[in-house]
Amino acid sequence: MAIARRFLPSTTLLCSFEASARHKSFTAAANELCLTQSAVSRHIRALEVHLGAELFVRDRQAVFLTKAGEAYAREICEALHHISAATLAFRANPIGGTVNLGVLPTLSTQWLIPKLGGFKTLHPNITVNLYTRLQPFEFSGENLDAAIHFGEAEWPGAEISFLMEDRVIPVCSPSLFEKIKSSKCNDLATVPLLHLVSRPDAWERWFEAQKIYRPSLHGPLFDQFSFVVSAALYGDGVALIPQILIERELRNGQLFELPANPLESEGSYYLVNPTSRGLTNSFMIFKKWLLAN
Repeated sequence: MAIARRFLPSTTLLCSFEASARHKSFTAAANELCLTQSAVSRHIRALEVHLGAELFVRDRQAVFLTKAGEAYAREICEALHHISAATLAFRANPIGGTVNLGVLPTLSTQWLIPKLGGFKTLHPNITVNLYTRLQPFEFSGENLDAAIHFGEAEWPGAEISFLMEDRVIPVCSPSLFEKIKSSKCNDLATVPLLHLVSRPDAWERWFEAQKIYRPSLHGPLFDQFSFVVSAALYGDGVALIPQILIERELRNGQLFELPANPLESEGSYYLVNPTSRGLTNSFMIFKKWLLAN
């Protein structure tokens, strides 16, 4: 459908509005945009004339968005963000396509990025842009083609493709392993345990799987797997970590796996892409490669 140009204000007006809405100040917006306060004020007035309604309530000391202005600001901020991201992506790869992928931080650095070199060799004209979040992605507010999701195969309004299971194993540094003096699970009764915020009951479930009772599960708490991995490497305790995140450290002998009964996974890894968004050829190529590797 063609865009009605009469409904499109100039980006100059929109940038002044976005900055003013964010700062709640014409003066602060002017300082950010390297304009005068009067220039920003004229831009806002011109935009209000274009829209046929006021966006701000002017006070002697401050300006406040109207209710309609607040809603308009949310939409404009998101639209300007998409334009900026699209321009940046084009400049990064003007001769090929791009894939915008959401991924968990440690999964990105430990598992995905080491594999992307192989994809780049096969498809040099496709750029994969990574965006990390600790919380689940919201496709409605993100310029993402897809995301790698951990958990259940449930995501409303999205196509879900299975990637891999989540095999969690207990690991520690060689020095701590020597202090434990054996690889038996019972020897963990006096060892510090490293905990992850997003999996607070992981150690409790692990000991249940080993049929071992341990009344105390004390140990430091971390909000990212990367911190848990670092703490384990430095011998600060024993960690429960998905094997795919520490394959290099296991191969290099930096971490030792303690033999144990397998722990039933709390979830799996999935590639999810919103059904409301068209599938680009670049994404389809990347998806096929990722599912095969």
